[in-house]
Amino acid sequence: MSAAMPVRIVTDSSCDLTAAEADELGIEVVPLSIRFGDEEYTDRVNLSVEEFYAKMATSSALPETSAPSPGAFEAAFRRQAEAGADAVVCVNLSAELSATMQAAESAAKAVAPDLDVRVINSKSITAGLGTIVRQASLAAQADGADADQVVALVESLVARTHVLGSLDTLENLKKGGRIGAAKSMLGSMLSFKPMVDLTGGVVQEAGRIRTRRRAQERVRDLVLERPVVEHLTVIHSMAPDVDQLLDLLATRYDRDSITVTTIGPVIGTHGGPRMIGVAWVDPA
Repeated sequence: MSAAMPVRIVTDSSCDLTAAEADELGIEVVPLSIRFGDEEYTDRVNLSVEEFYAKMATSSALPETSAPSPGAFEAAFRRQAEAGADAVVCVNLSAELSATMQAAESAAKAVAPDLDVRVINSKSITAGLGTIVRQASLAAQADGADADQVVALVESLVARTHVLGSLDTLENLKKGGRIGAAKSMLGSMLSFKPMVDLTGGVVQEAGRIRTRRRAQERVRDLVLERPVVEHLTVIHSMAPDVDQLLDLLATRYDRDSITVTTIGPVIGTHGGPRMIGVAWVDPA
């Protein structure tokens, strides 16, 4: 990969790309912060995904997240300019769920005289956002797409990207205040596994299933009722039964073609442990 690239991609750490993936793709990831009581950590800088889940399992305080500062994005944009970027396309987690995109927009204004920065709401999270930024970077790198072309691709992907999953607990979502339109689930969730649909960037109820196995079968059904999906990814927050869901999907999609992504601290804070689900993109 050449050091200079006309268009560079910036995102935030809710994309759940590994550091190796982001480096290989030339994507700069601006981290959110995770707080346990009085202790504050920078996502994936001084708190790994594994450390986060271990800490959540033993901490009496539920974690909280906070958006990066505009200054963190401004520094990222200026680094891209110094590396030879003509333009930056910054794609962030759903603006409905976080102030991260507002911080990026403030930073874009601050660098506006010097650098063309386009900030886009992915209306997605975790592997949904990860897929969008991966495809954007490949278009810029491999195909030499200009900023307008990358933005058009991202906007097309945003409209076609789905994220849904089954939660093992509603505690985190309830206490974190992110439950949104799924509030009606709270009263009757004791004996159910809540299904949530994050397509469109807000938390929507997608069903109430009695067991994890049935929840996984429901996830499979939602994927297989479409004639074909692209960029199929299984997402989970340290779920012990990932292989079961892969087996269910393998009736149509070869296991080697399915990406597996561990949900990081940003989304794990709100979704809780043992969440399992899928992300995919509908064909254009």
